[in-house]
Formats: sequence, C-alpha cells, structure tokens
Amino acid sequence: MTARDQAWNDGSFRERVQATLDEFVDEQAGRLAPLGDDAARLVAEARCSVSGGKRFRAAFCYWGFRSVRDADEDERSLVRAAAALELLHASALVHDDYMDASDVRRGRPATHKGFEAFHRESGWRGDPQQYGAAGAILLGDLLLSWSDELLRTCGLDDDVVRAALGYFDSTRSEVIAGQFLDVSSQARGESDVEAAMRVLRYKSAKYSIERPLHIGAALAAAGEEVQQALSEFGLPLGEAFQLRDDLLGVFGDQVVTGKPAGDDLSEGKRTVLVALALAGASARDAEVLDSSLGTRLRPEDVERLRCIIEESGAHAAVEKMIEELTSRSLDALALAPMTDAAREVLRSLAAAATQRVV
Repeated sequence: MTARDQAWNDGSFRERVQATLDEFVDEQAGRLAPLGDDAARLVAEARCSVSGGKRFRAAFCYWGFRSVRDADEDERSLVRAAAALELLHASALVHDDYMDASDVRRGRPATHKGFEAFHRESGWRGDPQQYGAAGAILLGDLLLSWSDELLRTCGLDDDVVRAALGYFDSTRSEVIAGQFLDVSSQARGESDVEAAMRVLRYKSAKYSIERPLHIGAALAAAGEEVQQALSEFGLPLGEAFQLRDDLLGVFGDQVVTGKPAGDDLSEGKRTVLVALALAGASARDAEVLDSSLGTRLRPEDVERLRCIIEESGAHAAVEKMIEELTSRSLDALALAPMTDAAREVLRSLAAAATQRVV
C-alpha cells in the first residue's frame, strides 16, 4: 500500500512525530551523557519541551511534500524532516515564555521557572532567576541547533535537503526578527493594526504554515509554481491561525490552552485584537485597557478587560478577519496544482487550525 492509499490519521501522525522526537532526544542524551547530571537535566527539560502539542507545523510540512508526490519509501525520512519543525517551534516557545515572563506552558512551569525553582530548592549560590533565564536561553538555543541537525540528517537526498534548508534558513530569520518586532512594539506601547499584523505575519503566521509547506514541497523537488500556490494558501491561513490564537490568549479556557486566563493581557501583548479594541472603545475604556496591559491582573481585572474588548467590537472584528482570511486561503487551495487527496487533507488541517474553540 502506498502512502497515497492510506487514509490520513491525524492522531497516528502525531504519534509518529512524537516517536521520532523521542528517538532523536535519546540519541542526543547518549552523546551528552559524559557531561554528567547538569547536561542530563537540560536534556530532560528538552524532552518535556517537545512532548505534546497539535503538530500543525509538522503536518503542513508533511503535506507540502505530499502535495507534490507520494512519500512511499521516503516516509520515515519525511516524518524526520517534518519533526524538525517541531524542534524549531519548541525553541521559539522556550525563548518566548522567558521574554514574555510567562509562568506556565501546557499546564506545567515554563522552562525558566522550572530551572529557577530547581536552583532555589537546591540552595545554590547566586540568583535563582538568573539561573532560570540562563537555562531557558541555552535550552532554546540547543533546540534550535537540533532542528537544523534533524532536517540535515533526515535521510532524504542531499540536493532536496539543501533546497529545503534554504527555506528553513528564511524561516528562522523571519521568526527571530518577528519576535524582536513584537518586543519592540510592546516596549513602545504601540497599538497599531498594521504594525500588529506585521508582527503576527513574521513571528507566527509564516513559520506556522506557509514555510512548513515550502520546506515539505522543496523536499519533494517542487517547482516555483507549486511554491507560489502554497504561499497563496498558506500565508492567509497562517494569519487566520494566529488571530485565532490571539483570541484564545484573551478569551480561552485555561483547561484548553494550558495557560492562565487572559495571559496575553498580563504579558502586555499588542495584538491585532488589542489594537482594534483600543481604536473602538470609549476613551475611558481605552485608557483602562491600555494602562492594564503588562500588569499583574486579578481574575476580576481580566474579566473587565474582556468586557471592554467585547463591547469595542474587536472580538467580532477579529472573527470576521479569520473568516475572510480562511476563505481566501481555501479559494487558493481549490486552484492549487495538487492531487484531490492532498487538497482534502489540507482543507481539514485548515479547519483544525482556525476553528479551535475560544
């Protein structure tokens, strides 16, 4: 049975990606074992960082490849290449949590908080917070390095891997620069929709969907026509995906998101949602919202800010943006040069990425 004949099973794919990551981390643990307990602690945190998640980036990479040709005998190598995107994602989250001073990630202490707590419990010298920061920076760097290694050694032909690495290089530059745009925007207290969309596009949208599609297609030796078609599908979908994430960051259920309610507000994120709320709210409400961003908020404070955002019309406006971007993406997908089987799976992935429950 060829890969084309097999029905797409999202749960099975996530399990294969997780098994690939576990195997890779096991290999790294063996290499670093001579360094002792400290290195083992770093690897253990790396293992936690790559556990769980929806694996959207890996899935879009996989189906970027499958939109061009079958995987067949390359299936294992393709899953390894797709898993490299999850190492990049884990790296970004570790660094992002530290920069945003987030305490929690997926229901457990964020990396910097975990290392900080270990330092304090061990009664070591120096500043526990500084130790936690150092641990998070180094773990994020390690995961970033591993993402490159896993892609380079995935097992596919060298020529297509080199082509994919070109897109991977662009991905890493874009997400790092996009992150700096984000922290700079927060530092300025800037709440402009256009600026917020630029941050959203480069910090998240491109590396979440468009670039994984490009990398997968490059691994299948796709031409420029296919890559352009994947951009027309992937970029607006990535923007819709991140807009949905921004709604979850304010209105999401902690049980679902794994982070405290209203965490984006406490972190002071100047998202498109916040920019629209500040523009649409009364002067008094806008002042309350603006002055509350980036401060420690009680549950009742979060609820008040949610009401301001809702009453400003920003929530509804973002929902409309998600709908329009998704529609544009699906229209492009309908015209893209690929098999109907690949098109159908990509359509289902688009729904999963944009219709998560708030």
